[in-house]
Amino acid sequence: MGKRDDLIAKYAKDIQDKLGQSPDMDLLRKVTIGCGPSIYNADGETVAASDKAEVERIRDSYLKKKLGLPDGPDLDAAIAKVLDAYGSSNRNKYRAVVYYMLCRHFGKEAAYS
Repeated sequence: MGKRDDLIAKYAKDIQDKLGQSPDMDLLRKVTIGCGPSIYNADGETVAASDKAEVERIRDSYLKKKLGLPDGPDLDAAIAKVLDAYGSSNRNKYRAVVYYMLCRHFGKEAAYS
C-alpha cells in the first residue's frame, strides 16, 4: 500500500470510530484524491475548525465551487454540524473526512463520478 492508501485507511477509521458510520470507501477515495497534495502536509491535512477563515474557505472553495451549491446559511450550518459531529475535543479533524461528510450531507456524491 502507498502513502495515500494508508491515509484513506486512517480516514475510514476516523469515520467509523469518531462519527459512528461505515464509510463508502469508493467515495472516500475520490474525495481524498480530490484534496490533492494537501493531505501530505500536516497543516493542510487537517481543518482548523475554530479559524473563521478556514470555515469560509471550506464554504467557498469546496461547497460552492466543487459541489456547486448556492450560497446561503445552510452551508455554514452544515459545516458546523459536521464539525460538531466530529467532536470539539478532537484536535485532528481531517480535511478529507470533513469534505466526505459534507458531500454526503448534501447528497452530492455525483460530483465525484
